[in-house]
Amino acid sequence: MKEFIYPEMMVHVPVCTNKVPESVLIISDNADLLSAEMQKHRDIGSSVIGCNLDDLRNVADASVDVVISEMKGDAAVVAHISRILKEDGQLSIVHDSLEDTQSNKILMGILSNYFKVIMPYNLGNGSTALLASKEYHPTADLILQRSDMLDDLNYYNCDVHVASFAMPTYIRKEYLGVIRN
Repeated sequence: MKEFIYPEMMVHVPVCTNKVPESVLIISDNADLLSAEMQKHRDIGSSVIGCNLDDLRNVADASVDVVISEMKGDAAVVAHISRILKEDGQLSIVHDSLEDTQSNKILMGILSNYFKVIMPYNLGNGSTALLASKEYHPTADLILQRSDMLDDLNYYNCDVHVASFAMPTYIRKEYLGVIRN
């Protein structure tokens, strides 16, 4: 699998969904590839913190437009992420395989306390992430100009963005009433 697919999808899907992102926080213990993708958005600042709760506690309230998290989400993590996100913020977070419906329904239930939209999306490498948004819908509010004006991409584009949210019927049925779109 091409190593550029995962970071392009983790970064550009949430960043190209937010109307006017100014700041992005990457939560990762190994954020080199994600940070390199963020540099393609020259007008958006980004920072990186490690994958522990103490790092999150030190981030100011309502100070971030987009969070890209490789930290597993639980109630405490999601509460802190919601606290630091602005009122129209997005979260892209890794999760267990969609086949693990039990743990995903728990995580989606926690996310539903803070986010209007919660949708899994295909990362293009056989796994999925969850996009949770306080305001914007990832396909209806896609910023086409931003998504198609990025330089040096190998995988991501506006068509891939929209297509990444397509899920098989058995997944839709399994998560009926849990996925919020």
